[in-house]
Amino acid sequence: MSKNNFLKLMKDEGAEYVDIRFTDPRGKLQHVTIVADLVDEDFIDEGFMFDGSSIAGWKGIEASDMKLMLDTESAYVDPFYAEKTICVHCTVVEPDTGEPYNRDPRGTALLAEAYLKSSGIGDVFYCGPEAEFFVFDDVRYAVSMNKVSFEVDAVDGAWNTDTEYEMGNTGHRPGIKGGYFPVNPIDPAQDLRSEMLSTMKRMGMKVDKHHHEVASNQHELGLIFDSLTKQADELQKYKYVIHNVAHAYGKSATFMPKPMSGDNGTGMHVNMSIWKDGKPLFAGDKYADLSDEALFFIGGLLKHAKTLNAFTNPSTNSYKRLIPGFEAPVLRAYSARNRSGCIRIPWTESPKAKRVEARFPDPSANPYLAFAALLMAGLDGIQNKIHPGDPSDKDLYDLPPEELAGIPTVCASLREALENLEKDHDFLLKGDVFTKDQIEGYMALKWDEVYAFEHTPHPIEYKMYYSC
Repeated sequence: MSKNNFLKLMKDEGAEYVDIRFTDPRGKLQHVTIVADLVDEDFIDEGFMFDGSSIAGWKGIEASDMKLMLDTESAYVDPFYAEKTICVHCTVVEPDTGEPYNRDPRGTALLAEAYLKSSGIGDVFYCGPEAEFFVFDDVRYAVSMNKVSFEVDAVDGAWNTDTEYEMGNTGHRPGIKGGYFPVNPIDPAQDLRSEMLSTMKRMGMKVDKHHHEVASNQHELGLIFDSLTKQADELQKYKYVIHNVAHAYGKSATFMPKPMSGDNGTGMHVNMSIWKDGKPLFAGDKYADLSDEALFFIGGLLKHAKTLNAFTNPSTNSYKRLIPGFEAPVLRAYSARNRSGCIRIPWTESPKAKRVEARFPDPSANPYLAFAALLMAGLDGIQNKIHPGDPSDKDLYDLPPEELAGIPTVCASLREALENLEKDHDFLLKGDVFTKDQIEGYMALKWDEVYAFEHTPHPIEYKMYYSC
């Protein structure tokens, strides 16, 4: 959408406001709302000044001035505000030079796409994330020096089969690990998910399906693939819609990877492919009809998986999901169709749909950084011809211990992921896509989370150790 078309959209929609949005290093969408009368060609060309020191992980107060530049192609009408508002995603630049700010996640995604083109390997990197989420009716938690607790509840929770309700208990609920695909009334969220998907469709998003997921209160909506930065924008809108539609229903949605123990956690499988000159680069005559480039791409993902975890699984809670026994892709192996490894090649009849699926990411990730890091790891594999070795077509969950011991794993903690990022990040620095300053700033944020987690007593420790 050109500047003129953006201004025409504002006029045609009768917009009162323009909501300019950007994403912070942790992946949270931020915004400031501008009176529409002030948004003209000059405003779009000049951008909007703001205080970068107020964003965690960005500038200090001594050099805090930053500028938001509108990407008019990303514009959409907000479906939740009472006043007609046009939203637009922004990148962040230095106000004195106009250069992209090196810690801006969206800027990193754009640089990754530019690096792909400059490499000569391909010209488009497509991403298709499958972000799951939980929906609860009641969420309470406390973290203080004398109390650490949480409690979630949902009428359709597997634990509520004998709860007394004023109107009676219907008894129709998916059991633990029993939520995959049952119809209503066992699946009570059909209308909720339909409204979420319909809202996305009205916003111009490319969507295709929705369903209940395996865990109790767990759901997934389908986003159709797009190029890296556009798809990261779409995932931010996806989260925004899900949070707000759930809120309108008096419910609470979360993308936290493991909000409850004893049931499956929430993942975000990412389907990826590279195209060049309008042709799919990953289709070929090798294993599972893959090309050499696709196999090398997998090799790069497997080699750098523990570093990628710092971006694709960036919360301490992520590693409550990445444990054996809950369909979690903890093993660094690849296979066609087999879902037990961390890399899968989905079956398809069309060469155009040939893709690689990374199964270890989760939706606590900043999508701009996660997709960019995945691309950079895969490109490193192609550039250095890193072969992934033999595929693992067995059910890896059922391997005998001696055979299982020979298969490497992804990280078991955010601490381990950050330690790997610290020693293995040169592949991210190619083309100045990521910078050392950006990685150091990101790691400082994440180390704060690790220390907070490691230094806080956990309720399970009282159960295990209070009477020691």
